[in-house]
Amino acid sequence: MAGLATAGRIGQGAGAAVVIPAALSLVLALHSSSAERTRAMGVWGAVAGAGSLVGVFLGGTRTGMLGWQAVFVTPVPFGLIGAIIVWRSAPPAPGRPGRFDLPGAIAVTVAISALALGMVAAAEAGWDAPGTVAGLAAGLAALVAFVTVERRSAHPLVPLGVFRRGPVVLANVVVLLIGGTLTSLFFFLPQYQQEVLGMSPTAAGTAQLPIAVMIIMGSAAAPPLAKRIGPARALPVALVVLLAGFVWLALDRTAGGFSLTLLGAFVLIGAGLGLGAVTAMAVRDSAEGESGLLSGLVNAAQQLGGAVGLAALAGIAIGTAGAGEDIAFTTALLGQAALILIALGLSLVPTVKTRPDPASAGTR
Repeated sequence: MAGLATAGRIGQGAGAAVVIPAALSLVLALHSSSAERTRAMGVWGAVAGAGSLVGVFLGGTRTGMLGWQAVFVTPVPFGLIGAIIVWRSAPPAPGRPGRFDLPGAIAVTVAISALALGMVAAAEAGWDAPGTVAGLAAGLAALVAFVTVERRSAHPLVPLGVFRRGPVVLANVVVLLIGGTLTSLFFFLPQYQQEVLGMSPTAAGTAQLPIAVMIIMGSAAAPPLAKRIGPARALPVALVVLLAGFVWLALDRTAGGFSLTLLGAFVLIGAGLGLGAVTAMAVRDSAEGESGLLSGLVNAAQQLGGAVGLAALAGIAIGTAGAGEDIAFTTALLGQAALILIALGLSLVPTVKTRPDPASAGTR
């Protein structure tokens, strides 16, 4: 059973790795100007928020009514409906020459997996345990191997020249940090609501609806905000709102279920996530042929941040749990706030725009 579940999760990850960059690349291909792309990114965020709205509600209700197995069954019809819609409505796109960079894909997969496993091992055995050290060392070695492979490959998975562009690097680092925060939030939050606040699975899922609603509203407000003050200034605003929400949630001591103070934290977290113009910063001004590359980088950064960030925060939260506790939830929430604080600091660093690398545009 465990092997089947693992295989299924691998399939989910592989599918998301293909679908999300392809969908975002298609959105950008249909909108050529920066203004149009900024609006399109707002719609993209709003649709993602709507998906979250449905997901968090169904996640709690279907678990409470049908058991945890329903979590794996319910998404299937949504995926089939989405596939039919895309098949019938998406315009055709020309292919590009090149071949798949298998060594690079293997190296980066091993790197992410080893880093995540090393941090998970730290939660059980400590940061100085042989398994932890071996996992982290193997992950770093695989990252070095990935860079070496990409520098020598005629058709690299990620042309390294793209990292000479300051806004792209900044956006991906911030996405990585937000990915770690967001993934760990939806890992710890349901447990916190049920174990500490005493909510049922249905009540916990319903209580998270304000986050999704505010993601939709924040995404709708993001394009006007970016147009008025610029994406580089809109990003710190979004991160300040997000940071305030996480600090509020970490310091909240309300017990006994849902409360207005919990609602306030959820509103700020959702609004900050919706206002974030990070994806637009990374891909809005992409040259012809490179939107798929930049979209893929953003998605990879988010997934990498989610895997490594969750493993690290889980290790810290479990390792610092007191007597009678399985997880130190306050420590986990403060760790998430710390990641957002780092992202906020990075967003205030001025970046220099450079011309797109012709090699990177030509390979995608």
